[in-house]
Amino acid sequence: MLKETWKKLQNGSDIRGVALEGIEGEKVNLTPEIIKILGKSFSQWLSQNLHKKPSQLTIAIGRDSRLSGETLSQSICHAISELGVTVYNFEMASTPAMFMSTIDTELNCDGAIMITASHLPFNRNGLKFFSKQGGLEKQNITDILTIAQENNFISTTPKGQIIDYDFMAKYANLFVVQIRKSVNHPEHFEYPLKDLKIIVDAGNGAGGFFAEKVLKPLGADITGSQFLEPDGTFPNHIPNPENQEAMNSICEAVVKNKADFGIIFDTDVDRSAAVDNTGKELNRNRLIALISTIILQEHPQSTIVTDSITSEGLTKFIEQNLGGKHHRFKRGYKNVINEAQRLNNENIESWLAIETSGHAALKENYFLDDGAYLVTKLLIKLAELKLENKSLSDLINNLEEPLESQEIRLTIKVDNFKEYGNDVIEKLKIFADQQDDWQIVPNNYEGVRIRCLSEQEKGWFLLRLSLHDPVIPINIESNVKGGLEKITTRLFTFLESFSALEK
Repeated sequence: MLKETWKKLQNGSDIRGVALEGIEGEKVNLTPEIIKILGKSFSQWLSQNLHKKPSQLTIAIGRDSRLSGETLSQSICHAISELGVTVYNFEMASTPAMFMSTIDTELNCDGAIMITASHLPFNRNGLKFFSKQGGLEKQNITDILTIAQENNFISTTPKGQIIDYDFMAKYANLFVVQIRKSVNHPEHFEYPLKDLKIIVDAGNGAGGFFAEKVLKPLGADITGSQFLEPDGTFPNHIPNPENQEAMNSICEAVVKNKADFGIIFDTDVDRSAAVDNTGKELNRNRLIALISTIILQEHPQSTIVTDSITSEGLTKFIEQNLGGKHHRFKRGYKNVINEAQRLNNENIESWLAIETSGHAALKENYFLDDGAYLVTKLLIKLAELKLENKSLSDLINNLEEPLESQEIRLTIKVDNFKEYGNDVIEKLKIFADQQDDWQIVPNNYEGVRIRCLSEQEKGWFLLRLSLHDPVIPINIESNVKGGLEKITTRLFTFLESFSALEK
């Protein structure tokens, strides 16, 4: 049984913790010593699963721009090498690049570790683990933490090599080659983005490489690109495409510089969003609609897997406009990826798994959630449409978007929050079933999703239990003015009887 100190480090299929002092009430629990133990534990886990001695293993290590990253990276490199493992130290890298190191024909790494806490505050950090099969699952993380808790590492082999390696240059070149071949520009093959001004906002994370090592070699004008320099204090905005301040920043930069396209990445580049030439956000439902258009042109009638909070308008767009199938599943990027893989295993063709957060994984890219790969697909289409004097936004003109939308998060103030939250969901189902103009949406995979059919509401809401926290998120959309307030008022009248819920 995992002790609480180790259990607290698990965040689904990742490890997350506090790596630096600086925020009151947040005690450091991800120290260099803990990181060393976790690195050795992953090595031992790999050794057991691959039936290889540690001295036969090769593991790559990368990090994002966080202040604690360099120290933790050095600690984990040296710890793993003590077991005889050969270590490739990539220094600054993206999370998706770490997986690519396991299938790279030259390196052929057995595993990889990315040191990142995505968009979380400066004092946090964490670990994401990869094998050749992809990102590790929740149970794998529990197994690694169990090995860490035992902390029983003995090595009689010589210390393994630590090799500095610029893998990001090789990784970036993959995109350069892909864009050149796919666009196949009739006039300038080498520079298919020559007539385009494209702005990148890396949020001072690890994504600055995309402007310098991908866009520039392809001929794009990157004037106006911002926050490309890594800075773990994140002085300009949170590196998170879901953050409104961050999106406003890239939108303003596109308009100010009269750019054709804007790109924004999260800290470790596994998520992204975009902005069109008018400064309009291409994120959440719009981003899903856009990449779905591209995928369904390539793979007609296939299934698009999304998370649970996508809009009714998106379903209509995918199924009626594009002729595809929309499979709305659970929140959590691993959930949508695993579901798309399950469908394929059952001979139901699915080439795209995507969350509204900006996590997008394509079958053609190993179902790896890679923000840079998603953007690459958009850039190819952007360059192709440029030759026809069209824009990306033209592809989603028929997407119906809600007039009003909101997310409300309720805290559950009891210890057994999962039991309490599930009780709220079950009683809401009974209540909704008694309403003439509310309809429970079938084939819903988490919480309860209700269609609100009256002329005054014309919308839907989803009430679910958070994956990890004592929180009930409620997503509400309406297609009529004032509908949001009417749905909310009616729902909260029902919720009044649950005294442990707090706004």
